[in-house]
Amino acid sequence: MTFSEISTILYDAVIYIALGFIIFFIGKLVYQMVNKGFSIKEELVEKDNLAFSFAHVGYFIGLLAAIGSAIVGPSRGLVNDIIDIAIYGGLAIVLLNLSIWLNDKIILRKFSVKKEIIEDRNSGTGIIEGAISVASGLIIFGAVSGEGGNLAQGITSAVVFWLAGQVALFITAEVYHLITPFDVHDHIERDNVAVGVGFAGALIAIANLIRHALMGDFEGWGITFTEAGFELVLGIILLPVMRFLTDKILLPGQRLTDEIINQEHPNVGAAIIEAFAYIGGSILITWCL
Repeated sequence: MTFSEISTILYDAVIYIALGFIIFFIGKLVYQMVNKGFSIKEELVEKDNLAFSFAHVGYFIGLLAAIGSAIVGPSRGLVNDIIDIAIYGGLAIVLLNLSIWLNDKIILRKFSVKKEIIEDRNSGTGIIEGAISVASGLIIFGAVSGEGGNLAQGITSAVVFWLAGQVALFITAEVYHLITPFDVHDHIERDNVAVGVGFAGALIAIANLIRHALMGDFEGWGITFTEAGFELVLGIILLPVMRFLTDKILLPGQRLTDEIINQEHPNVGAAIIEAFAYIGGSILITWCL
């Protein structure tokens, strides 16, 4: 590789990184505009609101993944790449904030998420809110990086795949409620951080599978939805299996449910192991497919 070629690569990389930072900053501003009812600075540095920190950092992680979807992939030339990153980066910011709003209204519909995080400083709710952002960011990464065709077709496919991913998250939440022998919403509202951690792990695990299914070249609606549906089914099967294995192997001699809800101080460590089981299982599946 010649010095000229190296210089060109470095120059392009600096441009991409700078553009990524700009889009990230815009995403931060959009988050502030959407959440005008409270001061982010006050919650983070004056009130030391841990619940909000979990939700806020989760948004940043999701935003980073969403922006990455616009940057990765083969180059179409510096000018075209800049245009694509700007358009798809903006789309990713919009979709991420819509995801948070939708999931607050559907997945966490039984209570006010804002009240739990801002007024009650409920860390369990903050963790789930952050996980929803991470999960949505992963889905957007797959949806946007897997788009195809011209710009209009690419935006259309990205939005459709994102919406399908949101449906997958809703299904995951309902299945998780079915496989847990307790009311998830009730315990989260009672500030049970352990329940929030386990639920968060399930959402991120399924989102990772959807991301994997949506990535790659767009070969048609039928093929993509078949692959995504197949991995969603695998993920749904994964949830009760990994919960069972957590009980029998990762927490030998103890019942997961007892550790999470039947103690004076719920065992957050046991919930972290549960979340790891879900996410680890999803990673293993993507490696094998």
